[in-house]
Amino acid sequence: MIQIDALPAFTDNYLWLLQNAATRRCAVVDPGDAGPVLDWLAAHPDWQLSDIIVTHHHPDHVGGVARLKSATGARVLGPAKERIPERDLALGEGDKVDVLGLTFDVMEVPGHTLGHIAYYHASPRSPLLFCGDTLFAAGCGRLFEGTPEQMYHSLSRLAALPDDTRIYCTHEYTLSNLRFAHAVEPDNPAIAQRLAEVGAWRDAGRISLPSTLSIERETNPFLRCDQPSVRKKIDERNGIAQRSASAVFAGLRSWKDHF
Repeated sequence: MIQIDALPAFTDNYLWLLQNAATRRCAVVDPGDAGPVLDWLAAHPDWQLSDIIVTHHHPDHVGGVARLKSATGARVLGPAKERIPERDLALGEGDKVDVLGLTFDVMEVPGHTLGHIAYYHASPRSPLLFCGDTLFAAGCGRLFEGTPEQMYHSLSRLAALPDDTRIYCTHEYTLSNLRFAHAVEPDNPAIAQRLAEVGAWRDAGRISLPSTLSIERETNPFLRCDQPSVRKKIDERNGIAQRSASAVFAGLRSWKDHF
């Protein structure tokens, strides 16, 4: 049984810490800051950091990698198409990797960055997805390197995973994302309910993650580009009829960038 906890970092990052209590070994996802991980290890001196899992090259995801590897000797996993510090294993589409006894399938999901990857564990009881800055709770990452078409394709691939897949993204953006989702679909009751729920959680100091794919399909506008209500809103804003779901996505992403 793997336990997964969030170690807060910076202002809104979460470093996901996977723990195997039977072996006293752990792994961390996207450690932009080594400090929270080293503090956890100092408080748990009988534990060993075995793996550092990286989704993409941005500093808030890799800034702590070198220090953690130096301190622990952990194996560093990361995308083959990006420069990842201290990387031991370069991963790409179709690769499989074992971490703490869990097998992860590697998916290339370009858009936020060109070499971005996600890690999917296809458990029949509890599927997991570590998706970095590709899919957020009620949102998606900005397009720093890729095109709208690339990101739409990447999100469509993630959206095809099982409903009960738990989504472990890296930022606490859920509340602001839901405010945008409500602007896109003001008559969507699932969005209104989630907005109120997450608002109460954040007021109480509770994190909003992980999400599930079934929740995202109901409330994330970037996974709803084929819905008539979303298409109509973008057509109204842009003054032209969008011919494809990827064009609707591009309109949504541009709107969100300035929301």
